[in-house]
Amino acid sequence: MRLSDRSCTSSTLRTVSRRGRRLWRHVLGVCCSIGFLILLMPMASCGNSVTRSEQVQESSTPGFQLESSAFKEGATIPKQFSCSGENISPALRWTAPPPGTRSFVLIVDDPDAPGGVWTHWVVYNLPALVREIPENVPKQDDIPGGGLQGRNSFGKVGYGGPCPPPGKAHRYFFHLYALDTVLSLKAGAGKQDVLNAAKGHIRARTGLMGRFGRSWF
Repeated sequence: MRLSDRSCTSSTLRTVSRRGRRLWRHVLGVCCSIGFLILLMPMASCGNSVTRSEQVQESSTPGFQLESSAFKEGATIPKQFSCSGENISPALRWTAPPPGTRSFVLIVDDPDAPGGVWTHWVVYNLPALVREIPENVPKQDDIPGGGLQGRNSFGKVGYGGPCPPPGKAHRYFFHLYALDTVLSLKAGAGKQDVLNAAKGHIRARTGLMGRFGRSWF
C-alpha cells in the first residue's frame, strides 16, 4: 500500500471513530434523560396521591358525629337521592358541637369524578341549635328553619344528587363543619368561597361517606 493510501485510510478511521464517539455520547444522554424521567414519575404520582388523599380524608373531632337514616358509613346511597331517581337530598343529623359554635357548614362532594372533585351540595349559616336537616330540602336560597344554600358544580343552587358515569361506584363525602362565626355571604356562594370564609373559624368537623354507581344497562 502506498503512503498516500495509508494516510487516507488513517484519516477515514479517525473520522469514523469521532462520529462513533459523538453518536455514543448522544445515545447515552438520551438514555440518562429517559431514566431520570422514569424516576420522577413515581414521585409525581405519589404527590398527586397525597393531594387527593388530603381532599377526602379529614379527621373528625371526637364526640362530633354525622349520620343519615338513609345510609350507613361506606354503604350505598339509595337511588332516590341520585340523578337516577328523585334526586332529593337525604336526611342528616349530628351530635352536639363544641361550646362556642355559632353556625354549621355542610359540603358534599365527589373526589372520584373524572374531571376532578365535583361539588354536589353547599350549605352554610345553619343555626348553632340545629341538629338535623330533613329529607328533600327545597332547592332554593333559604333553608326552612335557617341557613343558606350555595351553588353546586351543576351550576344550580341546592342539592344535586350523585350522577357518576356508568362504571365503578364513586365515593360521596358529606363534610360538616362547626364554626365560631356566621359567614358574611349571600345565598348562592360557591364551595371555595365558603371554605375561604370559614378559614380560622372551624371549631370541629365530622363526616359521612356513601357510595353510588350506575351500570351501563
